[in-house]
Amino acid sequence: MAASGDKHIKRLGLTGSIGAGKSTVTALLRERGLTVLDADEQARLVTQEPQTLEQIGAAFPGTVQGGVLNRAALAAAAFSDPERTRILNAITHPRVRARMAALEAQAVAQGAAWIVQDIPLLFETGQEKNFDAVLLVDAPLDTRLQRVMQRSGLSREEILARDARQMPAHEKRKKATITLENDGDLENLKNQVNAVFDKIFASGDEI
Repeated sequence: MAASGDKHIKRLGLTGSIGAGKSTVTALLRERGLTVLDADEQARLVTQEPQTLEQIGAAFPGTVQGGVLNRAALAAAAFSDPERTRILNAITHPRVRARMAALEAQAVAQGAAWIVQDIPLLFETGQEKNFDAVLLVDAPLDTRLQRVMQRSGLSREEILARDARQMPAHEKRKKATITLENDGDLENLKNQVNAVFDKIFASGDEI
């Protein structure tokens, strides 16, 4: 159980490997009126902050020009090896977490009973301990590859390289409280999300 200053507030972590469909699940949960905080969205905002850009530019020369981040150049520079990825994460992750905490506090002040945080690297960064439960979205590797290639223009090899930097899906399944199988159509996924919503959020059942 995650620690909280208010015993009525509960936290759900949402995660999944690249191409699994987290963004779709986020949209579906928001349609049901839940507060969903998106770590990727906050990361994009963080990398627009002058202090962050200054640190990124110093660590990865040539990736920041005229106060603007070249995201493609940063991806090429930062994800070339684990140590460089660690350096980037050390710059951005604390700021992202601070933003997420501030947004959570705001939602709690507005009366939210549940807070959902969409965090791609939730297990990889050991944050599962901060949540009352973790919802994993998963899909077969080939399905995920096709989705990402269609939306991003990345090659199969580039996607596989990014996927390899994440915890294997079978390990995530062991750690997750609930797993959504996103291997069908949108209606199938929506039915699964609705079942989770009705069981946990609407009824108040324990997970």
